[in-house]
Parts: sequence; C-alpha cells; structure tokens
Amino acid sequence: MTIKLIAVDMDGTFLDDAKCYNRPRFMALYQRMKHQGIRFAVASGNQYWQLRSFFPEIAHEIGFVAENGAWVLCGDRDLFNGAFSYEQLRRAIAELIQLPDVEIVVCGKRCAWTLSHYRDEVKQAAAHYYPRLEQVDDFAGIESRDTFFKFALNLPDASLAHTMARLRDTLGDIITPVTSGHGSIDLIIPGLHKANGLDLLRRHWNIDSGKVLAFGDGGNDTEMLQQADFGFAMANAPAVVQALTPHRAPDNNQEGVLEIIERALNRTPPFD
Repeated sequence: MTIKLIAVDMDGTFLDDAKCYNRPRFMALYQRMKHQGIRFAVASGNQYWQLRSFFPEIAHEIGFVAENGAWVLCGDRDLFNGAFSYEQLRRAIAELIQLPDVEIVVCGKRCAWTLSHYRDEVKQAAAHYYPRLEQVDDFAGIESRDTFFKFALNLPDASLAHTMARLRDTLGDIITPVTSGHGSIDLIIPGLHKANGLDLLRRHWNIDSGKVLAFGDGGNDTEMLQQADFGFAMANAPAVVQALTPHRAPDNNQEGVLEIIERALNRTPPFD
C-alpha cells in the first residue's frame, strides 16, 4: 500500500523520555518522504507554538494538529479553529474549580492560561508544554480575552478514573475527557479529536483515504489510531491503547517511530 500521510504524536511516541529525537536520522527520512510525495504531520495535545519549536527547518511545510485537534494548521496557515462559547467556558470553569487536587490550564489560541497560586513545579511543567502561558489570579473574565478550545488538567493518578467519570456526568454534553499522559486529562470539544484534524489535513492535501500511517501511545490517540489505515501503538503504550490496533512500533526510547517510517519508505512488511 502506498502511504501518503504520516502522522505522529509527540510525547511518549516521537520523542524519547528526554523530550528529544534523532534529528539527523529524521531529516534524512523526511527528505525521502518528500521525494515519495508523502506528507508529514504532528498530532499532539500540546500547544502549536511548542510543537513548531521541534521542527524549525520544516515547520512552514508540515501539518500541525495541535491541542488534540482543536487547532489545525498547514505550515503557518490556519485550516481550522474550534471554540467554546462564552457560556460553555464559564460553565466548565465553574465545575472544574470545585475539583480537589486539580490544577487547570485553559488553552487558547493566543496563549494558555493558568492560576498564579498553583505550585511552582506545576506552572513550570505547564510552561514546557505551553510556552505561551499567562498566569492570572482567577479565571473570571478570561472568556473575552482569547479563543478557547481545550482544558488541560493535572491531578494525582489515583484520581484519574473518578474525575473522568465525574466530568462525563457533569459536562459530557460540552466536553469529552481524554487521558493525555501521566496524571493528565484533556477536555476537548466533542468530535474535535486528532482523527478529525488529520482528516482535514488529508482533504486539504487531496490525499485519498486509505493512505495514512499514524503513531500514538495515549488515550487521546484512540480515534487517530483506529481511523488510520496503519495505526501503530508504541511498545511503551498502555495495554488499553495497544488493544486498539494490531500494529506495534518499538519503544519511544528506541526510535520506534523512525524505525517504522523507514520500513514504510522501503516498502517492507506490512507496507509491501
């Protein structure tokens, strides 16, 4: 099968645990992708500005499905923005601030917003994933200051399942909770997941369905892995994610994504 679009999640997938990747190897593979007419896209829950910083040489020509699909770009060009209404944003914030042991990042197009009284380590971690980050004393009135399309929550692992269930009950008509990694939940606009963003890019690039290779390791990769013709779960992914697809990529610390991309370019099984 001829692959025409390759999409990668970043944390725990394309990046190793030190948040790095083998740049010379990837750039050599990327040139081969271009020669074979294959597009490359990044699909992540992280902020566009953070994702762009990993690919400075080619950011102008690749695709970005940022904020778990709420913001889709082709290079520097916007293709799609999701948005909560003012009322939806206020309602969600009112519910979220009642949750114990939960730190909130409200994700907007201009920047992300969090509370100044949170622990320093929480704010530092947020700044890594959201390099454009503003701290406010409270969230009152922010709805008029940006276009908002996602919430990111930091909380203890032991609270994940209970909090996910509660949010489905209280806000399930306006948000979809998905796990995005260790102690993290993203609240996305229903239907605006990574698979939807990739489909927008695929159609923008006039790529037929049936020619997509995607990689992921988390619950927020579910739709993308299931929709792709070749959805590869990482060897380091939880069992529930590996159960989504029969395809496996080696561990993220073993350059697993680059290994499978090389197989695809060489037309070796299962790409022959």
